Amino acid sequence: MSESFFEKSNNVPDTNYEQSLRPPAFSEFHGQDKIKDRLMLMVEAAQKRDDVLEHVLLSGPPGLGKTTLANIIAGAAGTQLHTTSGPQIEKAGDLAGVLTNIQKGDILFIDEIHRLHPAVEEYLYPAMEDFRLDIIIDSGPSARSIQLNLPKFTLVGATTRAGMLTSPLRSRFGLVNRLDYYSRDELAVIISRSAALLEIDIRPDGASEIAARSRGTPRIANNLLRWVRDFAQVRGNGIIDGKTAIDALAMIEIDNDGLDEMDVRILESMIYKFNGGPVGLSSVAVAVGEDASTLEEVHEPFLIMQGFVKRTPRGRVALPAAYTKIGASPTKAPDELF
Repeated sequence: MSESFFEKSNNVPDTNYEQSLRPPAFSEFHGQDKIKDRLMLMVEAAQKRDDVLEHVLLSGPPGLGKTTLANIIAGAAGTQLHTTSGPQIEKAGDLAGVLTNIQKGDILFIDEIHRLHPAVEEYLYPAMEDFRLDIIIDSGPSARSIQLNLPKFTLVGATTRAGMLTSPLRSRFGLVNRLDYYSRDELAVIISRSAALLEIDIRPDGASEIAARSRGTPRIANNLLRWVRDFAQVRGNGIIDGKTAIDALAMIEIDNDGLDEMDVRILESMIYKFNGGPVGLSSVAVAVGEDASTLEEVHEPFLIMQGFVKRTPRGRVALPAAYTKIGASPTKAPDELF
């Protein structure tokens, strides 16, 4: 089965394309104003004390700028960024190899930190608190521990599943931030900036139309911009205005609410096959021919955020907005939908 546009957008992005559009400084990073202010203050305070930054945790859905912020923090602090991810660190030796290569003040960025192996996580605790690494060599009677002193560094962790972090790990971060979805106006600014970097001629109404369908996510906005650019070059005059954006996005079945073909199929299945619910996620997944984890991680959050679906103890329920969206009449009284 082919992936929907939004499934592809939540997978690993094209590194060169994404890197070219990443803002290099806080001044060019639009949105997340409260988080940005906290980070700027933290960097300035550390520089005044001539000290390293506190450990920082960034959580939130994919594509909101966690990796970008880690790069900006390193740039603002004038230090080097070392990047890895939770699944890449399989054993203590891997962690030791990463930590022994950092210098004082450097930033270690661990993406998907909630996927660290529990045994590796235990080694990370003293490294974060006391800047030392205790490694056990051999096993059984010949086992011995070696202590390595580490330079003071800053750990920036990113996670899309904050609830899967253990309490001991979460408590060791000095600053915890949750990134939220972006507004339409914020995304329009991001799209206009990306268009300028890619030398795309875009009109304000074109940027606004793309922003409205980007699910509050800059990564999706940039990917949609790339598609609309291609459409405008082949089917239009190379200029992205409102009509061109609407036609381009209609071609990949993304409507004016940002719903794609799979989103609509989910709503239709819940209403027509399960009488609006309550219905279990696995049943919906079988009905639409998609993996349950994909529905839960990619499609369901947006449908819930937009007020189309509600989670209840008995299962998922289609809300009145879902009936209106697909042009169906509720078969239940309003109080029975909740």
